[in-house]
Amino acid sequence: MFITFEGIDFCGKSTQVELLRKNLIDRKKIVEIIREPGGTKISEMIRSILLDKVHENMCNESEIFLFSASRAQLVREKIRPYLMKGYYVISDRFHDSSTAYQGFGRGLSVDAIMNIHNQAIGETIPDITFFIDISVEEAENRKRQKLNRELDRIEVSERDFFEKVRNGYLYLSKDKRFKKLDGTLPVQVIHQYIVNEIELLEKRKKA
Repeated sequence: MFITFEGIDFCGKSTQVELLRKNLIDRKKIVEIIREPGGTKISEMIRSILLDKVHENMCNESEIFLFSASRAQLVREKIRPYLMKGYYVISDRFHDSSTAYQGFGRGLSVDAIMNIHNQAIGETIPDITFFIDISVEEAENRKRQKLNRELDRIEVSERDFFEKVRNGYLYLSKDKRFKKLDGTLPVQVIHQYIVNEIELLEKRKKA
């Protein structure tokens, strides 16, 4: 099963990825965790370019192609091979992030981005996507609590940018593949909802 987590920065994705990993391992499943951008040697090198604030003059077109290049490598080097072996692959972000961030957020053509997705990932579409939704105001509150670490090039973007990204996610979440969650709920409540949805999908796959 291919499972992805989406949402604006500081929504709590990484926490839920780790909780789901532990749950699946406790149920004797084999699990591989990946992150975007990154996950392979080549993809991690691209990640360092994308997120380094020294590259503040990166144009939007370069950004989408770099994200997609990293993703294409990840799909072919890890995601597809692991799925073929029967793994549960959990990704902290995937192609929907580019649609939301570079399409809705940066203002690039969403149709053009979809065409790029077709080249980068082909038919490697998640079985289920959990969209953890929080307001931009809540994200900024959480960001202030994490000032003990350096923010990356995208995390330092203006509020208006993240409002557009969130609106993009809200639009994408109309797709039946998406499960929209209230990111302000207690962590364990969100986790239990995710576990329930995974178990329902497992039953449907077996039917």
